Amino acid sequence: MAFKKEMNFAEESEVLKVLGHPVRLKIVTGLCSKECNVKNIWECLGLPQATVSQHLALLKNKGIITGKREGAEVFYSVIHPLAIKIVGILS
Repeated sequence: MAFKKEMNFAEESEVLKVLGHPVRLKIVTGLCSKECNVKNIWECLGLPQATVSQHLALLKNKGIITGKREGAEVFYSVIHPLAIKIVGILS
């Protein structure tokens, strides 16, 4: 068995764990196609704003998404290359 030395298995497994939750996977999948603000995300998912905000905070803390402030709104987009690749494979 050969292991790829250039792979960071700890970081990659962390991304997989975070994306392992259905709501977070839905959020990342949606954000891969278009950046959105919190209101659009929770309306599309049909979940309470507080729940969506918790998931967004975790995704942001793990470096999977980033937020860009435009006036009073924050627009989120996916920045982690592995997350983008995973969503592409699943789609």
